[in-house]
Amino acid sequence: MLMYVTERLTGLYSGFNVFSYLTMRAILSALTALVLSFAVGPYLIQRLTMRRVGQQIRDVGPQTHLPKAGTPTMGGALILLAIAISTVLWADLENRFVWIVLGTTLIFGIIGFVDDYKKLVLRDSKGLSPRVKFLLQSIVGFGAAVVLYQTAENPQVEHALLIPYFKNLSLHLGAIPYVALVYLVVVGFSNAVNFTDGLDGLAIMPAVLVGGALGLISWIAGNVVFSSYLGIPYVAGAGEMLVFCAALAGAGLGFLWFNTYPAQVFMGDIGALALGAALGLVAVVARQELVLLIMGGVFVVETVSVVIQVASYKMTGRRVFRMAPLHHHFELKGWAEPKVIVRFWIITVILVLVGLASLKIR
Repeated sequence: MLMYVTERLTGLYSGFNVFSYLTMRAILSALTALVLSFAVGPYLIQRLTMRRVGQQIRDVGPQTHLPKAGTPTMGGALILLAIAISTVLWADLENRFVWIVLGTTLIFGIIGFVDDYKKLVLRDSKGLSPRVKFLLQSIVGFGAAVVLYQTAENPQVEHALLIPYFKNLSLHLGAIPYVALVYLVVVGFSNAVNFTDGLDGLAIMPAVLVGGALGLISWIAGNVVFSSYLGIPYVAGAGEMLVFCAALAGAGLGFLWFNTYPAQVFMGDIGALALGAALGLVAVVARQELVLLIMGGVFVVETVSVVIQVASYKMTGRRVFRMAPLHHHFELKGWAEPKVIVRFWIITVILVLVGLASLKIR
């Protein structure tokens, strides 16, 4: 929105032209989201506390989590508010990717909100049933996949699955494989981030790191010169994802201010489901789905640990881990919560660097 305002003001003073640069708008998007989070965060926490919208702690969980009972939840609303406002203010609103990604992110947030509202406000411990939640996620994920497929301006590039670390190696996907891939990435990562969101700050920092890296990759993919130099396919319009990812990073860091150990607020499903879907969609836009699996390895491993645990228990009656998701396993082994959190952050930094290396090592 402000991009168009500054374009008109450029006629009065050429200095306003600086706001037309994508990198400047990304910086301002991140700062806007960060300031909004700092400004609205205390008020939101106060309102959630007054309404007693607090975390419910399961008896079967680690005993160290019992003091967390009653901690304000649904703080993910703060993240989505900051992302939405910052993106609308600084992104190119004529870019189709902006609306597809932002719209899908907000709808996943609404699904999470309904689940949180039923559990925390209506005191329905089950919230949305797993089947209903998965069905809603599937409908939205499938819809986003179809829209991306139908609106592709260069199907030869936008419908291809790029293989990282190999130059000029890709698989062209037809309608069904493409829609299936996008659906799996979006819905899968939405749930993966949700599984990971079990400790103070554990999910949000990896989401910020991966989101920032995806923003950089999208910027390169949307730049004719840089994409040609690095030998990756040019995706027209993908560069605007840098503004969205910058907003995600700024909002995430602002939320972490209140979510760091010991947390003053938890993001809840409203934040986790939305952030996961956002990361998946941005990776799809940049054609870097496989790189997302590398950079988001912490989310992937957390999800795999749940699958393994459930499958093993149903098939043999035995558990592979002391508790799933994986972060609880390490807690029960005696690791202090901050140690688990920081070590998972460090692993994410390493994985993000490995993923970014795929841009040059080909």
